[in-house]
Amino acid sequence: MTETATDPTGPTGPVLAADGLPLKRSLRRALRAQKLRALMLIAPLLIFILVTFIAPIADMLFRSVENEIVADTLPRTARAIQDYDPDLGGMPSDKVLAAFTYDLVAADERKQHTRLGSRLNYEYSGISSLFRKTGRRVDDFGETYRDQFAAVDPAWEEPATWIALMADPDWVAEYRAWTAAGDAAKAARRDFAQAQPLFRLRDGVEDILPETASAYAEFARIVQVEDGDDPAAEGPWAPVYLALYRDLLHVGPGAIAQLGPEAEAMLDAAHDAVEDFAPVDLSGLYLKADKDWADPGVWGTIKAFSPAYTPGYFLNAVDLQLTPGGVAAQPEDRQIYIMLFERTLFMSLMIMGSCVLLGYPIAYLLSNLPLRTSNLLMILVLLPFWTSLLVRTSAWKVLLQQQGVINDVLVWLGIVSNSGRLILINNQTGTIIAMTHILLPFMILPLYSVMKTIPPTYVRAAKSLGATNWTAFWRVYFPQSVPGIGAGCILVFILAIGYYITPELVGGTNGTFISNRIAYHISSSLNWGLAAALGSILLAVVLILYWAYDKLVGIDNVSLG
Repeated sequence: MTETATDPTGPTGPVLAADGLPLKRSLRRALRAQKLRALMLIAPLLIFILVTFIAPIADMLFRSVENEIVADTLPRTARAIQDYDPDLGGMPSDKVLAAFTYDLVAADERKQHTRLGSRLNYEYSGISSLFRKTGRRVDDFGETYRDQFAAVDPAWEEPATWIALMADPDWVAEYRAWTAAGDAAKAARRDFAQAQPLFRLRDGVEDILPETASAYAEFARIVQVEDGDDPAAEGPWAPVYLALYRDLLHVGPGAIAQLGPEAEAMLDAAHDAVEDFAPVDLSGLYLKADKDWADPGVWGTIKAFSPAYTPGYFLNAVDLQLTPGGVAAQPEDRQIYIMLFERTLFMSLMIMGSCVLLGYPIAYLLSNLPLRTSNLLMILVLLPFWTSLLVRTSAWKVLLQQQGVINDVLVWLGIVSNSGRLILINNQTGTIIAMTHILLPFMILPLYSVMKTIPPTYVRAAKSLGATNWTAFWRVYFPQSVPGIGAGCILVFILAIGYYITPELVGGTNGTFISNRIAYHISSSLNWGLAAALGSILLAVVLILYWAYDKLVGIDNVSLG
């Protein structure tokens, strides 16, 4: 019997459970079933936390470094501009300007250039107006080349010429069949295939005419998807002729033959003629659109923010900036965020301290009064929760202003003169007073719940042994209430550091928190990347302070009773 209990294999084999399986396997199965049941019980809460807490934080962290709008809107420019050196001054090379032209005309057609300009305007003032103004003119960049190609052969203005040169024959057949179908058939195609046959380039054309193929393919797809028109019925944008001119300058006649006899017949004459074309000064076209394109800072900013991810938002959040030359300090008149972080931490600590000083005696009184009386007074503590936060904050605006109730009472009592009324509003003082009132219940409740668990016999025993009232309180009662102080401090501090409504209404310019700037960037300036970076830093600060509190005091000493 002893051998069977200690050795699951036993002298005659493994010990079996009631179901005939080995005991070890049966135990593992039972434990696994228990874990699954426990997981199913917490699954709704876990999913709720992931969706409402973890996912938004992850999205915030991603937005704080995400910068894909530049690379997505200006893909050719992002690749070509890497060789540009803004320290040398002047405009970029024609290669960069041509790539920028193709990108900008496509962005203008998609109505994306204004969004991109707004994004870059956060980093370099004035870029937004440049993009908006030039986007209306870039469609014409290449008109000169269109006229010169038409002079060589009028067929270059015909959409059919471009379709024959650029389009994949299989796509042409599919598209013709799709356009020939009835409305019902096309609607069904949209429902199940999600789109008409999207334009495809013919094989080899990208290798021989890379810029032209890229620019024309984007034109054809925008005509199809954005405009809902037939690319075979419209001539290409003028910048496509600029691309063709640039390609033909660098392509050999032998390469053109690879596109087939029909294409070769068209391209040979154009290839021979482009050498005599009157070149167009692209930099001159941009300067004619707006002289600010000559500013190297504009092109340097486009280069600096062309990667899909950027530290720029975090640098802005600590009063630095990402410039074409590297990281630099913000101008003095824009250095506000470090000051706001310091003010937020200082005022949150002041509010927390004020709540401790006011809340501790109240909680002590409530916990030591008879139950009937303490319950009545507890209703008064909870009464503010029955009133709107905006109403309470607005009431403090009435109370704190120079002609308000508090100043009137102080003047009536002779404490201050009528000409020396206190300035209690639109500054840090007003914010601390209003937020202390709003957050005071969050300090009283944890303290009260802990103090109710402290046996009063401890203090009486200390007094019976000769301790004074102060000694009995300080040496016996107070240490047992520290967990409540810790819980209340954490609760009030975390709530205070993220508050923005009350500071906005009563703080003015000197009493606002960093959370007010976060709210401003989310709702007004729409600089969500900077708002996410500020929020991430604020979250990191709170976590660091929480870690420091745990190391110094110990989170195990925090209790809610």
